[in-house]
Parts: sequence; C-alpha cells; structure tokens
Amino acid sequence: MAKNRSILSSRWLWLLILVAVLASALWLAWGDSVRRTAEAGTAYGARVACSCRFVAGRSLSDCAKDKLEGMEFVMLSENTDSMTVTASVPLVASDTATYREGYGCILKEWES
Repeated sequence: MAKNRSILSSRWLWLLILVAVLASALWLAWGDSVRRTAEAGTAYGARVACSCRFVAGRSLSDCAKDKLEGMEFVMLSENTDSMTVTASVPLVASDTATYREGYGCILKEWES
C-alpha cells in the first residue's frame, strides 16, 4: 500500500512541476504584453470611475456598470475620505485617480 501512495505522490509532484513550467513559459511569452494592457486598463478604469463617482455623483457599483468589454478583471475600490478610486488587476497592475476641485480626476504619475 505504501508503494502505491509513493507512486501517486510522485505523479502529483511531476504534474505540479509541469504546470509551473508551462505557466512560466506562458508568462515569458506574453507576460509583458499582459502587464502593459493591464496598466492601460487600470489607468482608464480609475480615471473614468473616479469621474463617474466624484464628478457625476453616482455610486461606485453603478459606475462599475460602465466598464468596457474586456475589462472584466479590473476591480474598482474607493476611498471617500481622500476622494480616490483605485482600479486593479490582481497581481498585475493597479492605478489610482484622485478628484481635485477645478481639475476633475487626475491619475497619479506613472513611474517607469
């Protein structure tokens, strides 16, 4: 019985290694493109949602309905005290827009 359990554990280990190698290869092939697309999407999402929330006065959940097709992974959160909206794609990108009286919503400066 112990021999069967050892073989099964070995197969799961090899499967896990295979999945990790494939995920790494995919990230190397398309990771930079995914990151750049996510950065653009979060910047757009933060700016539009901030304007919707603090200029138009709608709720953030109502503003989330305005997301464009393909932005399903962009998550929105707000901080009403600092009048900011943060858009993020978990583990990939995040951007914050802040409402400024007389200027509307402004994205924080990007760092390269």
